[in-house]
Amino acid sequence: MNLYFCPAKKNEVGKNKLRKFAETETFKNMVQEPRPDLLDKGLHLKGKWHKEFFKNEHPIVLELGCGKGEYTVGLAEKFPGKNFIGVDIKGARMWRGARTATDNKMPNAGFLRTQIELIDHCFSKGEVSEIWITFPDPQIKYRRRKKRLTAPDMLEIYRKVLADDAILHLKTDSQFLHGYTLGIIEGYGHKILDSSYDIDRQKPDDELLKIRTNYEGIFRDKGMVITYIKFQLNRNA
Repeated sequence: MNLYFCPAKKNEVGKNKLRKFAETETFKNMVQEPRPDLLDKGLHLKGKWHKEFFKNEHPIVLELGCGKGEYTVGLAEKFPGKNFIGVDIKGARMWRGARTATDNKMPNAGFLRTQIELIDHCFSKGEVSEIWITFPDPQIKYRRRKKRLTAPDMLEIYRKVLADDAILHLKTDSQFLHGYTLGIIEGYGHKILDSSYDIDRQKPDDELLKIRTNYEGIFRDKGMVITYIKFQLNRNA
């Protein structure tokens, strides 16, 4: 092996990320503000997404931990009567979804670069009608439990922006996270609307679940089973 090629490859990867970061600054469908500003005064679009960003009153759906934005873009294609926002902190990954939505002139697809735990600084109560959580890190270690995207504290953050009848979806390859989430839903009195331990066997014709992310492709190649939960938060909790 010629080791002299390794630094060059790393350098190219770094340059590619920088290029994508720079390009995201030019996308009209990408919103990003510094964390200190969000904590101090909230996102400038908070409470104004319908009027100033989408310029319509269609329901707003979030994809949390959107990665490359495959689900955001896929859902936006299927439902032109809804608005979709992919949320993630990894700008270089989100570039792909924002680029695709820009090239395909998709006015109902947007992207928000921020930490998921800050979404209540970015949206007002009732501004969000639905949430998709697609293939998040299951954070299996106990000391990381509060980082799980279906942990009680995270669900309470979502409650601050969700409409009362909002629906949440979890699609994951993690049997651990699937079982953990079912336990949280039952323990806190939330309502399960649908649940599948193997979508290929139980829901092969569900068009919503046929949308695939980059991570899903990796997990499927490893022979992992994909699970799904659809639920609503307990209004009285």
